Amino acid sequence: MLEINDIYSGYDNVDIIKGVNVTVNRGENLCIVGPNGCGKSTLLKSIASIIDYKGSIKIDGKDTSSLDRKELATKIGLMSQISQIYFPYTVYETVALGRYAHSKGAFSSLSSHDRDIILDSIEKVKLYDYKDKMINELSGGQLQRVFLARTMAQNPDVILLDEPTNHLDLKHQIELLEHLTQWIKDNNKIVVGVLHDLNLVQYFADNVLILNHGNVISYGKPEEVLKEEILKDIYGLDIKKFMINILKKWE
Repeated sequence: MLEINDIYSGYDNVDIIKGVNVTVNRGENLCIVGPNGCGKSTLLKSIASIIDYKGSIKIDGKDTSSLDRKELATKIGLMSQISQIYFPYTVYETVALGRYAHSKGAFSSLSSHDRDIILDSIEKVKLYDYKDKMINELSGGQLQRVFLARTMAQNPDVILLDEPTNHLDLKHQIELLEHLTQWIKDNNKIVVGVLHDLNLVQYFADNVLILNHGNVISYGKPEEVLKEEILKDIYGLDIKKFMINILKKWE
C-alpha cells in the first residue's frame, strides 16, 4: 500500500503541492490529471523523494524517508518525460541499468536472473529485435518504451509514470497501458501515472486524482470523478460536449 499523508512540496520555498492525501492499494493504478502547472509532476517527484516535502509517504507502512537511495530504488521507480540528453548505450545496456539497485555492481555483476528479467522487460515492450541497437538511433516512441522497460526491470513496488504515452502512436499507447494493467495485477504492484488524455484515463485508471493549483479537487473512481461540471471548472472547457461532437464525426 502507498500512503501519501498531508504532503506539501514545491520549489524555492514556495509550495506547489498543498496538503495532498491519497492511498493506493496494491494491484491498483492511480491516474493524476489536471491542467498544466497544477503540480502533477511535482507530486511524482515528491513521492520519488527527488525533491523535499513536508508530510509522510509510506509503502506498506514504512516511511520512505527512512530508506537510503539504493533501498528506495527497490521500492519506487520513476519514468520521467524523455530528456534530450542521454548516453549512447544499447537498448540492453539501458534496460540493465534498472537492475543496479538489486546488484552489487554494474553490468559485469549481473546474474542470470538479472539477465532474464532484462530480456523479459525488453520483450514486453516489443523491442527484443532492437536489444543490441544504440538508443540514440531510436525514434522517440521506441526510446519511451526502452525507458519503460528499464523501469520495469527495476521491479519496484511502485512505478511512477510522467506522461508515459508521450511520443507513442495510438496502437503503442494502448499496448503500453494494457501491459501495465496486466503487470500490476500479475505482480501485485502499484502504478501512479500522470496522463493528459482523459479517454486513456477512463480506459486505464482504477482511481483518478484531480489536481488544480496544487490542491486535490476530486479523488475516486473515474465515473465518479470525471464529471462534466468538475472538468469544465478545471479546464475551462466543456470536455464532454467536445468529445461527443468529435465522436459524431466518426459516424
